[in-house]
Amino acid sequence: MSTSRREHVHLLGIGGTGMTALAGLLHESGCRVTGSDQRLYPPTSTLLAAMELTVFEGFDPARLEPPPDLVVVGNAISRGNPEIEEVLDRRLAYASMPRVIADRFLAGRHSVVVAGTHGKTTTTSMLAWVLERAGRDPGYLIGGAPLGFERPFREGRGPFVIEGDEYDTAFFDKGPKFMHYRPDTVVLGAVEFDHADIYRDLEEVCRAFRRLVRLVPRRGLLVHDADSPVVREIAAEAPCRAVGFGLEAGSWRAVGARETERGACFAIERDGAPFAEVGMLVSGRHNVRNALSACIAAHDLGLTADEIAAGLGTFPGVRRRLELRGDPGGIRVYDDFAHHPTAVALTVETVRRRHPDRRVWAVLEPRSWSMRRNVFQERLVASFDGADRAIVAGVFGAEALAPAERLDPERVVRDLRGRGIDADFGPTADDVLDRLLREARPGDVIVLMSNGGFGGLPARLVDALARREGAR
Repeated sequence: MSTSRREHVHLLGIGGTGMTALAGLLHESGCRVTGSDQRLYPPTSTLLAAMELTVFEGFDPARLEPPPDLVVVGNAISRGNPEIEEVLDRRLAYASMPRVIADRFLAGRHSVVVAGTHGKTTTTSMLAWVLERAGRDPGYLIGGAPLGFERPFREGRGPFVIEGDEYDTAFFDKGPKFMHYRPDTVVLGAVEFDHADIYRDLEEVCRAFRRLVRLVPRRGLLVHDADSPVVREIAAEAPCRAVGFGLEAGSWRAVGARETERGACFAIERDGAPFAEVGMLVSGRHNVRNALSACIAAHDLGLTADEIAAGLGTFPGVRRRLELRGDPGGIRVYDDFAHHPTAVALTVETVRRRHPDRRVWAVLEPRSWSMRRNVFQERLVASFDGADRAIVAGVFGAEALAPAERLDPERVVRDLRGRGIDADFGPTADDVLDRLLREARPGDVIVLMSNGGFGGLPARLVDALARREGAR
């Protein structure tokens, strides 16, 4: 994968998780990497600073002088951006992030694409971790911050594991990112309606995943969630081997799953025969499924049952996936990325199972494009079952949506109260913080859910609770 050290690659939208990881891969391969973006935030800003890359805040055509050899255009960049307009006017070479990844880092490699509506980041991280622990020298690109790895990317020399996002590629390529990734193996978890800003309905979402499955060569492998009727239907069209997994169906199953103080424990069976016993550091039925799918992919790549069990047993997790941020004054505060009703439900269920005798607060910021819209208005309410208290924050960027299209968080609160859950509306992160500080007591468990910064609430809450405890 060697690249001339004199090659200059400039990334527009460098602060996105995938773009930051690509910047790292290009940097490690010898390129001179620069980039531009709007305001940068941790953890990507911290990672870019650690790599000592030249990153500009804001966009200015002057950044393209002298002209770079290649401009990589992130999918958050649209026409009207001053730098992309300059690129087009001057006919500079440009490409999308997925195209550059495919051409420079996947050619000649065994590409494992992890896809699905939920669990992509965790499963990609799990599989990369298992392969690394087994000495297979994997490459990987992860759209999050995996714990245990210094960085969410690595070129490696073995199989390349990549998170396959169904979101669109760039303003000039509206197809899913994962269509570029040349899959030899596809790991396909649950498929549900999401990304309401680009997909009309579930059928349109399924069509995108069918296109991915049809890319797998005959010698390749599709690992799929056999418990999902939607996924089973997609898998039926696979032109390659298709292996199902699940808790209820599939040739590979997780049985006897239970939660311990340490994490989830379960046995893996293959075609009804024992394969491995697994005890993990992460919790939840969703992580049992993630681990099972990673196990099948790893086994197909030549790992033994012992190597797989050892890797899964030491996997430390991913930042912001039910990440414990602190326990000030006996109040446990978790930070989670949940931004879909299914993910919210799984997060609340996992917290309840882990802490059956504690009062659980479920706190949500509706921030993703789908969650901000009213497409999940009715379904969201049931996602809080298992919580004792709930707070729903105001819709992030509500002004960008017409009222008729927008989620009504106050109605969610009323409906939650109708289900017997003590719920409140907190218009801002400050309002949510004030309520939690007034009412949280020792022994409570608070899980904060957002796919954005939530006004810095996780860190602010832990600090404020610690100050409150210190003042007693």
